[in-house]
Amino acid sequence: MKAAYIERYGKHSPLIIGDRPVPTCGPRDLLVRVRAASINPLDFKIRNGELRVVYTFRMPLILGNDLAGEVIAVGREVQGFAIGDEIMARVQKDRIGSFAEQIAIDASTAARKPKALSFVEAASLPLASLTAWQALRDFQPPDQPIGPGKKVLIHAGSGGVGSLAIQLAHHLGAHVATTASPRNHELVRSLGADEVIDYRSQRFDERLRDYDLVLDTLGGAAQLASFRVVAPGGAVVSIAGLPSADFAREQGLPWPVRAFLWLRSAKVRRAAAAARARWSYLFMKASGDQLAELGALVERGALRPVIDRVVPLDQAGEALDYVATGRATGKVVLEI
Repeated sequence: MKAAYIERYGKHSPLIIGDRPVPTCGPRDLLVRVRAASINPLDFKIRNGELRVVYTFRMPLILGNDLAGEVIAVGREVQGFAIGDEIMARVQKDRIGSFAEQIAIDASTAARKPKALSFVEAASLPLASLTAWQALRDFQPPDQPIGPGKKVLIHAGSGGVGSLAIQLAHHLGAHVATTASPRNHELVRSLGADEVIDYRSQRFDERLRDYDLVLDTLGGAAQLASFRVVAPGGAVVSIAGLPSADFAREQGLPWPVRAFLWLRSAKVRRAAAAARARWSYLFMKASGDQLAELGALVERGALRPVIDRVVPLDQAGEALDYVATGRATGKVVLEI
């Protein structure tokens, strides 16, 4: 089968388009003919080797973390899916490889594709929408969920995660602020943003105060400045930068890695303590059940994909480099 893969880590490591073996369908798996797969920042971070401190992969490595396609084989222990079903999925972190004509996935990560969406549109959702959904729902106290009366700041609102997080926070009833360039202000307002900060000419930490949750998609200086925005008792949830030591402990990583991450996160932890706020690193978990919930929101008109461009698999390398620039509006999708 044709696939897009790397043979070594590195920012300039070429994404090779070539033949790879067809995967085997295990007893709990679905074998899927991939019709479309989206490109996420996670893909170029893996290629660059930025996550080697946390995860290692065997080479050659087919990239790709989510997809939409058709089921062509069903494992003997799987229930609820049949050959011919149209599905979407965010694959498990140790089974990536959706930049290919076929992939075997754990059935628990799959949900039926919303009928209202094309394969390309459906492929743009899994990783980004699950990230946004888990950030909004999993880091608040159970008795203080994000909803009416709560304020949420979402960095880079026109990006893949940001464009979906705005819609979901708006759906939950929160007041939503976001940062975006002027050319995307109309877009993010149409998605549900109540307040838009032009990050090129305005400082969000001078204009916003007492936010219950900040979704940090940028890391670096924006991450630290977010603690000047969040209310005491609130949370900054990061999906950028290095993971936290708590995340490393949850993943069972060795103590030298935990110690390294604890030292590297000292500035962030001090900023969180000064703000009397919580800081968490989110590496979203694949969940077919949650993805089905999000699909239902699509069917109800509460959530819609935002797609920058669609490219063929043969142009995956150029598309990956484009996503790495951070200039994409919404998602870039490979049509396979």
